[in-house]
Amino acid sequence: MADPSDFGSWMAGEQRRIYLLCLRMLRNGDEADSATQDVFVKAYRALGAGESIQQPGRWLTRVAVNICLDRLRSKRWLFWHRRARQQDDDAILRLAPAPGPNQEDAFLAREITRRLGTALGRLSLRQRAVFVLRHDEGRSLEEIAEILGLDVGTVKAHMARAVHKLREELRDLYGRRTLER
Repeated sequence: MADPSDFGSWMAGEQRRIYLLCLRMLRNGDEADSATQDVFVKAYRALGAGESIQQPGRWLTRVAVNICLDRLRSKRWLFWHRRARQQDDDAILRLAPAPGPNQEDAFLAREITRRLGTALGRLSLRQRAVFVLRHDEGRSLEEIAEILGLDVGTVKAHMARAVHKLREELRDLYGRRTLER
């Protein structure tokens, strides 16, 4: 599967998954695109150098997470990332056609997505990585521990802290009954 002669089809099969992982972690489409390219350049070089990869999907996920964490730690790329003013965001939202059958539902979905993105951005890098790998990638706690090089107990602790912070941050989006459980 991770054979250099079959690299093109392997890359095509994994590219969307890796891009979405990078996008969720970096929260910027251009950065996610660049990170995805970096992941596959690193994979191509590793495979070309004859490196043996036992579990290519898991290895590729680990490379992607590490590249994203490096980018998040580095402040250099933040210079290029400019946030649009709130007035511009509001104008764009008013002009954009709703993709779904109901404009109100589409607006609420965008608001929830924006709020979730903001809340994810407030998590520590480790907590965000653990949360994204678990809930976006569907990885088991054991796989996450292996990918990040942590103990399973540490992964559980980061997950619990992330979920607690997200619940607190997004409390107003859900009914009072849900929080009382």
